[in-house]
Amino acid sequence: MKTRLILLAGSLLSFVSLPAAEPAPLSVAVLGLGAAKDAEAEAEKLTLLLGVHLSANPELQMVERAEIDKVLGEQELSLTGTIDTATAAKIGHITGAQILISGRLTTVGGKRMAVAKVIGVETSRVVSVAGEFADANGIDAAAKKMSDDITARLRDPKAAFTAQEETWEAMIARLKKTLPAGGARPSVRIAIPEEHISRRVPDPAAQTEVQRVLQELGFKLVESGPADYTIEGEAFSERAGQRGQMIFCKARLEVKVADAKREKIHVDRQTSAAVDLAENIAGKSALQKAGRSVADRLVTGFFAKL
Repeated sequence: MKTRLILLAGSLLSFVSLPAAEPAPLSVAVLGLGAAKDAEAEAEKLTLLLGVHLSANPELQMVERAEIDKVLGEQELSLTGTIDTATAAKIGHITGAQILISGRLTTVGGKRMAVAKVIGVETSRVVSVAGEFADANGIDAAAKKMSDDITARLRDPKAAFTAQEETWEAMIARLKKTLPAGGARPSVRIAIPEEHISRRVPDPAAQTEVQRVLQELGFKLVESGPADYTIEGEAFSERAGQRGQMIFCKARLEVKVADAKREKIHVDRQTSAAVDLAENIAGKSALQKAGRSVADRLVTGFFAKL
């Protein structure tokens, strides 16, 4: 008996492509520099100035400090000036940051020495930059030097701070290998309503990306009819910030798969981010990325095991 599938769905998205005026900026979060009690004020000032200098770089999209503080508070994450890659991945996932900067301010030979770690969330790549100053008058110069050093490291094509995105063709070829060869695929009907905060979206991007992946893998997309499986979901996107003309949006997608008797349950979720000149396109792109990630895991973690 052929397994059939329903993904409860809304209407399809017609993608709109806009030519990119410039490469999308890297999303960067400056988490701050830890310090002994007598140097906390200097560490805070250095952190602030480092963020100011980095924000002047159009290649970077800075995550607002208020957003970082909110995340650290809600997740009960305690930073001592250094973080491991697991914590970095968690913070990056929630804030949408691709690069995290943390470190510590110490005293060496009568001078303040700041060492900052630059962490690539996607690749766990870590490098360090340093700056020093004798008194409060030298903090800005130290922050500028560290900013320039960080920028130089991020521009290095060999640095590998961000993961190379898998091409559509490579992803489909990989997923096909996880499914049984030959035979008909389950039929699919998809409905993942979504909204860009403050207004409903008529063309669900996350839903469409799931449809594209399953269709490419041989699943039959249908609008109605009985099914052995259902997948219900919802998604939303919202504006998260702006750098120059580039607008940064984040998106969240949640789905649940169940069999006809609601006995076999599979759930998944994804938070993604994207940047574009147009807010609606940035939101759609973030949802599309979330949809592709969830579809990937649904195929490898659920359908391939049926």
